[in-house]
Amino acid sequence: MQTPDGETNVSLWPGPLHGIRVLDFNRVLAGPFATQMLGDLGAEIIKIESPDGGDDTRLFPPTREGVSHYFLSVNRNKKSIVIDLKDPKGIALIHDLIGTADVIVENFRPGVMDRLGLGYEAAAAINSRIIYCAISGFGMTGPLKDRPSFDIVGQAMSGALSVNGEVGRTPTKLGLPLGDLVGGVYGPIAILGALHERHGTGKGRLIDISLLDGMMGMLGYLAQLSFFLGTDPQPVGSGHPSLTPYGIFPASDGSIVIACLTNIFWTRLCSALDLPEASADPRFATIEGRRDYRAEVTDIVAARTKTKCVADLEALFDAHEVPYGPVLGIKAALSQPQAQARDMVVTVDHPVLGPIPIIGRSIKFPGTLPEPISAPPTLGQHTDEILRALGRSDREIANLREGGTVN
Repeated sequence: MQTPDGETNVSLWPGPLHGIRVLDFNRVLAGPFATQMLGDLGAEIIKIESPDGGDDTRLFPPTREGVSHYFLSVNRNKKSIVIDLKDPKGIALIHDLIGTADVIVENFRPGVMDRLGLGYEAAAAINSRIIYCAISGFGMTGPLKDRPSFDIVGQAMSGALSVNGEVGRTPTKLGLPLGDLVGGVYGPIAILGALHERHGTGKGRLIDISLLDGMMGMLGYLAQLSFFLGTDPQPVGSGHPSLTPYGIFPASDGSIVIACLTNIFWTRLCSALDLPEASADPRFATIEGRRDYRAEVTDIVAARTKTKCVADLEALFDAHEVPYGPVLGIKAALSQPQAQARDMVVTVDHPVLGPIPIIGRSIKFPGTLPEPISAPPTLGQHTDEILRALGRSDREIANLREGGTVN
């Protein structure tokens, strides 16, 4: 690999969070995605799993050689240790780990970690510098704080689901599990802010991340549109409530997205598709006009795009600098030259599966060569390594394993 300016033989860089230790008490998606992001930035992620099979997603089908696709997707760059949190000896080990850690991330329902004696107050009593990020469906306060929640629940209750789908049809959940993934976005942002604050205060703090809050925070202009109009925005399919042409258009061999955000792009699109009459039509001269005559504009553009193949449309739009994108399947998206050039698919050596492809880091730091990504761990893969670092002898580790405290 080379840096963007072509340099070679550059030292590998462990990342901006190198030296930060994160205890990961998470399972399924929201919390694991958050700690994976921190691991991508160089933090040491110690995933603490239970002896009854660990993270629930280790069993989610389909699997290969007993390894779940789901677990692989959100657990790169982590170490796994198996500790029984119902065993006092296990809790003693966790207390030792807390004393060495910078961050705790957990995504249990509020109160669960407190009942285990591992809530924020208990952790801060051991290590006053600890930053404790609790991720839950509804947060630590409010009438719904004790209610269980999953991705689709957050999508529904935030209003996001209501605007997703085709015009006049029942709304459809987003294909991406954004109702969970928001925890992996807002959680790391809050943790990074708290780490910065700690430089000045020397103290950690509690962070309360609600997945419902996160989804509401992503409503963006749709929320403001509701405030302005006093009504609910409605589904517009692949389109936009205020802009057109903006969405998916047919080609002779597939589909293509066109995104005319401003008047200049409308002019360029008309030139690319040889639509001089549409370009000169005063009804379509403004954003508001094209919105008001949405059906006519859409029909005019679609009538022309469907006569051309995707490759020809790409060439035309490139030549005229029209914002566009072919509608790709997942396989095509991951194999496209842009994804390959950006190392968005990398090969890692998994202890069971051998060399496998996984998604690469989404955050890049130009001029650096990051350390290689490590494969998602097998259950308890790093138990001995982590305990030795805590000062436990091989004999002590063997005794703990024989007693069922660790695995």
